[in-house]
This record gives sequence, structure tokens and C-alpha cells, in this order.
Amino acid sequence: MSKDDLGDFLRRRRDSLRPDQVSAAHPPGRRARRAPGLRREEVAEAAGVSVNYYERLEQARASRPSPEVLTALSRALRLTVAEREHLARLAGQIPLSTNTDREPVPDDARRLLERLGPIPAYLVDQRQDIVAWNGTAAVLITDFGLLPTEERNVVRVALRLRDTLCSAPESTEGEFVRRSAAQLRAASARHPADRALSERVNEFAALSADFAASWRDHDVRPLSTLRKRLHHPWAGEVELERQILLLPGTELQLVMYTPDPGSPSAAAIARLAARGEGVQHV
Repeated sequence: MSKDDLGDFLRRRRDSLRPDQVSAAHPPGRRARRAPGLRREEVAEAAGVSVNYYERLEQARASRPSPEVLTALSRALRLTVAEREHLARLAGQIPLSTNTDREPVPDDARRLLERLGPIPAYLVDQRQDIVAWNGTAAVLITDFGLLPTEERNVVRVALRLRDTLCSAPESTEGEFVRRSAAQLRAASARHPADRALSERVNEFAALSADFAASWRDHDVRPLSTLRKRLHHPWAGEVELERQILLLPGTELQLVMYTPDPGSPSAAAIARLAARGEGVQHV
């Protein structure tokens, strides 16, 4: 990763903080604040480093910071656990992967998909490529087996089906692609040599302003649940919770769509599951 990435991450995290979040931000006699966020000298003071050194970090002119400095900066910038790990990768404190080969899907992961049967589920890799799925997911979303391999990508499918199959509950528009950008941003820090990943990022940023904004902001929020509303051609409107689990020992993520128990959406998913039993899946 370049020093530019490190400096840009620090600057954007500094800009995102309010002055009242850092106790050192209110010394007497300071000039009026003309922009939101913290000043460089406020972060430097809170981290216990010189202003000159911190300025050079943001300007990509300083040497790589030590683990001790990274810890101090993480505290000063109020970084989350995911952001601390991202910062350490950008600073070269965590080894980066040079392997760009697709990770094989373990047999036990395939068995898990089978056992989830009535629950729409699929597996994605670090590029958000869909590498395995069950029949209910194929009936609910699209038959992934009919798509060319390069088209089996969560973000690409979502952007293509936007406003036809998928929508978000009120006030959450754009959240899906923003979170997808966060996952790909974290993955790119782990796999900087992955050209296919870089190509996907460029493609999605050109297609979605929300994706591009999240990418620029270095958003690396951890995975969380997300409500989705799907307009199925024969099952009608189905509201589901999208949940993601990391498979231990891999970079694969298990994505599941679950309805509220006893809801009309649960009944619709049960009907979809019956149709999905004969659908071929990988």
C-alpha cells in the first residue's frame, strides 16, 4: 500500500471527528474553526506526537509509523477495531497477501449451504464474487448458474437488478452498496496485488455514487445486518434481514436472508424454498 493511502485515511478520519470528541480540542485562545473535524495539531497533541511529524504522515512524506505511534493515533482518532486493523495494514505492520488465486470452497461449507435449504444463502469471496449458493437463493434472487462466471458478483447483480428486484426500507437507500464498498476497501488492503479486485472497484465506483463516496471515505465498517425489500415476480414483496457470517479459517462469507418468524415474508420464503429444491447450484 502507498503512503498516499495511509495519509488519506488519517485525514478522512480526522475530518470525521467532532472537536468535542477529543478533550485536547478546547485549549483557550485557539483561533475560530473554519472547517468541520479536528485540526492536525489537535490530533498530534492527543496522540503525543509532534505536529510536524503528523503533518508529514498525512502528506505521505514521513517514514512508516511504529506500532506504538499507530496505537496512539488510533486512540486519538477514536478508531474502531476494524479501522485499527486497516490502519496497521496501510502502515505495513500486518503482512499483505500476494495470492490472487480464488479460494476453494470447503466441502463442509457446501454441506452447510445444503442444510440451510429453506433459508436463501450463498457464499462470497473477498471480491464479493458469489462462489456457491443454494436453490432457495437462486429462486429468490436470480439463477446464478445461468450467469457467466464473471457476472456472479453481489454488487454487480445488485446494481443490475436495482429498482426491479431489490429496494431498501425507507431511509436506508444506498446503504447496501456503501457497505459493499467498505468490505471491498478492507479486502483491497489485504490483497493489494489483486488486479481483478481493483477492476471491480473501478467498475462499481463508476456505476454508483454511493459506492464511490464510501470508497473515498475509507469506510471499513465491520459486517452487520441489513434490511432488504425484494419484489419477487410471483411471491410478491418480501422483507428480509441480510446477515453475514465469516467462515473460520477462510475469507469466505456466508450471506443469509431471513424473514421475521410468522410473517407473510416467512410464508413466501417457504413457498420459494419448495420451488428451489430442484434448482441446480454450485
